[in-house]
Amino acid sequence: MKQQHIVESNALVVRLPSEVLMSQTPTYRAALLRHMDDGVENIIVDLSGVRYMDSSGLSILVSLHKKAREQGGRVVLVSPNDGVRALIELTSLNQLFDIYADEKSAIEQCVMS
Repeated sequence: MKQQHIVESNALVVRLPSEVLMSQTPTYRAALLRHMDDGVENIIVDLSGVRYMDSSGLSILVSLHKKAREQGGRVVLVSPNDGVRALIELTSLNQLFDIYADEKSAIEQCVMS
């Protein structure tokens, strides 16, 4: 998992690995929530490299969303492939998250909010 802090939008860009599975979920969730505890308000989750995500990966997104809302921030998603997008839509999580085609658009939206 790669991360980049965007100071002007108090955002963290997170690039998830090609597979997000139950075995990694606790580690990813803890690391990302720790950033939010340290003051990051907005999380931009770049899904462009994710080929497969199970339900535990979705649970990370939901946890981040809840924490961000509590802190007045938001979580946005970037460029999920067709399979990951279908999973997000099947579970109606597309109603919780704004989804952007590219990272630049997502960052601009976080700066404007």
